Parts: sequence; structure tokens; C-alpha cells
Amino acid sequence: MHDSDTPTAAARPQAAPEGAPAPADDTARAARALALTAAAMLTPALAVSQPQLLGASPRAAPRAASRTPTADELMDWAQQQFPGYFPTREATQRGDGLLWRYYPATGNYLGVQGSTVLVLGPSTGNQVANVGTLAQFADAVFAPATGVSDEQAARLLHQAGLGASPADIAAVRSQGLAGWLDAQLAMPSGLGAWDWLVGQGYSAVDDHTYFFSDYFYQYAVWRDLLGAPDVVRKRWALALSEFFVVSVDGINGSIKWAGLAGAHYWDMLGRLGLGNFRQLLEAVTLHPAMGAFLNTNGNQKENPATGRLPDENYAREVMQLFSIGLYQLNLDGTPRLGSTGQPVETYTQSDVSQLARVFTGYQIDYQGVPSSPNPLAPQQSIVHADYLLRPMRFDPARHSGLEKRFLGVTIAAGTPGPEALRIALDTLFNHPNVGPFFARQMIQRLVTSAPEPAYVARVAAVFNNNGAGVRGDLKAVLRAILLDDAARSPAGLAARTFGKLREPVLRIANWGRAFGVRSLKGTWKYQVGAWNVEQDLQQVPLSPPSVFNFFRPGFVPPATDMAAAGATAPEFQLVSESSVAAYLNYLQSIIQRGVYVYQPELPGQPRGGAPAGATYVPDLVPDYSVEFSLVGNPDALVARLNLLLCAGQLSRDTQAFIANALRIDRITAAANDDFKRIHVARAILFVMASAEYLVQK
Repeated sequence: MHDSDTPTAAARPQAAPEGAPAPADDTARAARALALTAAAMLTPALAVSQPQLLGASPRAAPRAASRTPTADELMDWAQQQFPGYFPTREATQRGDGLLWRYYPATGNYLGVQGSTVLVLGPSTGNQVANVGTLAQFADAVFAPATGVSDEQAARLLHQAGLGASPADIAAVRSQGLAGWLDAQLAMPSGLGAWDWLVGQGYSAVDDHTYFFSDYFYQYAVWRDLLGAPDVVRKRWALALSEFFVVSVDGINGSIKWAGLAGAHYWDMLGRLGLGNFRQLLEAVTLHPAMGAFLNTNGNQKENPATGRLPDENYAREVMQLFSIGLYQLNLDGTPRLGSTGQPVETYTQSDVSQLARVFTGYQIDYQGVPSSPNPLAPQQSIVHADYLLRPMRFDPARHSGLEKRFLGVTIAAGTPGPEALRIALDTLFNHPNVGPFFARQMIQRLVTSAPEPAYVARVAAVFNNNGAGVRGDLKAVLRAILLDDAARSPAGLAARTFGKLREPVLRIANWGRAFGVRSLKGTWKYQVGAWNVEQDLQQVPLSPPSVFNFFRPGFVPPATDMAAAGATAPEFQLVSESSVAAYLNYLQSIIQRGVYVYQPELPGQPRGGAPAGATYVPDLVPDYSVEFSLVGNPDALVARLNLLLCAGQLSRDTQAFIANALRIDRITAAANDDFKRIHVARAILFVMASAEYLVQK
């Protein structure tokens, strides 16, 4: 494929059939490699000629490129351009004049014998395919243009990130889909939410009483959602926050500095979210915010004299929600059925009770952290927020020393608590359910609500083995989700069963990213609520109503075609007649002039309301300068909004309907800025209210 990331219909890679899995051991791999070597060296003329497979040009020499690519350059390029065939980054192996790479997720081999490029695997019918020479790929490997359209770029930006701006679209087109994603995955984290809030003064023990507040963490989260350059990391952190759920609202009152606790938890998801699942699971388990939310903090061993038993809250949720789920799963996420034809439960109540013993003895670590008097009640001491930077500490005197039996594993009586925790988390991490359980929900968050089982299986296989024998590589999982043919193929655009309802937070992020929303004052004082039935989003980042998030992954909208098909659509759990109206009302309140704050003001709004003499001034403002230039040309204005907000997915009828509605304004390019702003805001409202925007494909 010389000019496109999407294979032709004849050459589009297919998943390896269930009956023909990738080689499972070194012997099988060696046999396949030997077959590739033998076919290439002994009978090269008999290799099946399939130059269209990777889009090799028929010309014998490069036309524009100054040199022929090396074998490694060719294979690096193929991995980026054809993730359906070669989904992971693999090491080059050498032997008998052949260089090759093996891709366990698909069972394919990619090799170079001399100057001949060869492919072997399920995608070639398990025949060695001659796909061209290195010279024939020179233009494609070294071409500055990627052949990515604006619409393809915007589609990836909406799935992988938080929306599309013209600059982002240009970057994806320049680097290619996989190239842009890899650059994002390699991007380091910027200034974290914790450090930014501390720099703004939110850790001060003063009469703003931030130690009793939680709302201000949203400023840092929205700063990231609307403006952080590492957009893929932030989008992934948002998805992870809906899997490893902590509700900041739910811990306010249980611990001090709940707002900073939420900010630090958000940073942790961003920092470790592109590492390994096992490491992230342990960090989540020992985070003070999680300890406060699910009662690990202060959880004590059994006491026969009083009848006290270890709290089971975290033991239950870490299995049900954070790792293995309720029912045993096949690799493709479908439930395993027992002899009665019913799903088989993953764990029992005994497993919960026994595992709960592991999570005893942990408590928030206040040791050595300084305190200051509460300025509103000097007799009360306020611990400084730095304790949140530490994982919970272990107190052996509070830990259950009893034997612990769960999920087929036994931890001997008297095993030290940290070792018991390691065994427990290793047991959960290595359970066969984790790959499909996690993969399906992350696909739901980013790409489609009811993924095909084969899609889940491909991603789960990468979770189980990133191609280098590593389990739980989250960066590889994210890449597999976004570059899978199911996500990138245009077939999904026409399929009624493909896509997802955009969650409300993402709609605001889409708007902010598309129109360059910035904070004039640098304070990012934006927070949303879920309490006003007439005007709100029904969703607050990191503050769901319970550990089950804002919507359950298995939710099926009742009395709909989706219900008839048994199709899950989680975000529809937030949809009602009142929520639809509240969203539109809320949108109208911000898209015209942005978000206003009190001026002058201190780092946070003081208790009791605005400072004396304060005025209400704009802070978070969009840049509609390009849209202003299109006023008077409704078709061009709608086309631009269609690209930025919908990745070109508005139908012609919808575009025409909106453009005709805008013509009623009879506005021209000579109109003043106030009229232009109203006109542009109306156009954005029409687009963001349309079903074709609300359903992301």
C-alpha cells in the first residue's frame, strides 16, 4: 500500500482464524522460520508473487527516494503502515542470509532475502509471498507524505485523543497514523496536575480551606483535557479512570485534601498508564485515594473477641471491576459456559473473604508529615498535603496472619503482608480473564461500544504477549486497539452496529480542542457539575456516583434496537429526556463566549462567594477567527465544523440542513464580531446536537 494506510479489499489483512493460531512455542516458531528460509533460499521463484499485499510499485528502481531502504527500515515502515499484519514492534532475527521478524499476535512473518521482501502467515494463506523488492518500496518508506486524508486523521484524533484541531490533523497527515501515535506514546508527561495545583497555591493551609475542598482538582484535569500536548496519554488516563474508579466526591470528608488526592490519582494514571498493568494495579491498590474510597485505609485483621472481620470492599471490587470480572471469559471476551449452558462464575464469596485478609494492615502514611493550625479553628491541626505523595504504609500489627486461600492459590499463615500482597496481585494479574476483560472495556471507551469478539481477541492477545514475551504492556494494548483494522477500516463508518456515544466530558473536550480554548488568566477555572437538571453534563471527571462509574460496560439501552440485538452501549446509561435538554442548554451557555470567572480573585474562589467588588470576566475562551472568516458562506463553515468535530462523518443531508438553517441569519462577512460570534456558536450547536456528531465512529 504505497499511498494509503488501508489495504485494498483483496489485500486487507484478516485475523488469524481460531483454528490456525500463531505458533505457541519455540519449536513451532523455529519450524515456520525454517520454512520461510528454505522457501526463500532454495526455491525463490516458487514464492507466490503478491506485490499488492504491501502495495509495492511495479517499477524496479526508486523514482524520488535517494537510496534503497535497508531491511530494518523496510520492516519498521511496514509495522507502522500495516498494523493489521504486523501489529507490534519486533526484533530482527538473522540466519542463513535471511532477516525476518515474527508477529505472534497475527502469526505473520516479514522477511528480506537479499533484496526480496517476503511475507508468510495466515494473511498469505500460509504460503511464502514475494511482495516486491526493497527498491520498489523506497518511495513509500522515505516519502514525506503519508497518504492520510484529513478525515482519517481527524477520526484517529477523536478515538486516540480528545478532539481534532487543524494543527493536529496536519501532524497526523505528516507523520502517518501509526507514526503520529508512536510519537505521542513516546512523549513524556508534562507538568502534572499535582505540581500545577501546588504551584497555583492550592496546598496552602489558609482561610481558603482547600484542605476541606475537592472541587479545584477539576481545574487541573480540564487544563489537561483541553490543552495538554500529550493528548493520547490524557485520553488514556480518562479511560483508565473509568476502569480503576475512584470518586473524588466520594472521598471528600474521609480524608483531607481530597482535591489534591484526585489530582495525584489522575497523575498516577497518566504516569503509569503507559507502563505495565501489574505495576499500575499495585499503585492503584496502595494509593491513598483508593484506600479512602474502598476502605483499605485502616482495614484491620479479624478479632474473634468482638466478631470483627476484615473489610471486604476492596477485595470484592479489585476482582469484579479492576481485574477479572464476574464470569470466566474466552480470549474474545465471550463468557465460558458450564455444563448447564450458563456462564461460570470467576470467584466465590469465600474467595472474597479470604482475599480481604491480604488487604489488612494498610493505612495512609501521615508519619513525619508536618501540620499547621486551621486558620478558622486554631485548636484543630491540619496535616499538610504531602502525605498524598506516598503509597499507604503497612502496619504488621493490624495484618491478618491467617492462611489465605483464593482463586486456587494458598498464601501460608504467617506470610509477611507485603509478600502476601505481591502474591495476591500476581495471581490476579496472571488470571486468563484479565486480557479480554480489560481489552473489551478499553475498546468500548475509545472505539466502539459493542466490539466484535475477534477484535477483543486480537487486543487481548497483545495484552497476554506484546510480541516480546511481556504480559500487560499497556502501551502495546493501546496501540493494538487504535491501529486494529476494526478501528481504522472505513467499513465501520457505514455499519450501524459500530461506534459509540460520545460521553459528555469528551464533547466539551472536542469543542475545546477544535477551537483552541485557552485560559486567559492561566487558572483554568473550569468545573462541571452533575446536579442541575436543567443545565449540566451528567458527568464530572473522576467523580462518578459509585465505584461502578457513570455507566456500566454491560449496559444495554432498554426498548431499543440495541436491546433487541443484545448490543452494549454504556454511555446511553446517562441519556434521558432531561439529560439531552440539559446538555444542549449547557452547551449554549459556553460555546458563544467561553467560561467566565470572578476578577480579581485569589488562587481559588474564597468560601462564601466572590470577593467584594469582583466582576465576572471571561477566562476560558475559544478562538473562532477562522470560523469568522467563513461567515457568509454556510456551506464552507459547516464543512469545516464537519471535519473538526465529526471527522467528516456528517451526511450530506445533515450538512445541507444545517447550512440552510444558518442562511436564515442572512449574515455576511461584513457583520460585526458579536453577530459573527452568535452565528458561529449557532452553527457549532447545530453540529454538536446532531446524532452524527453524538455517535463517534
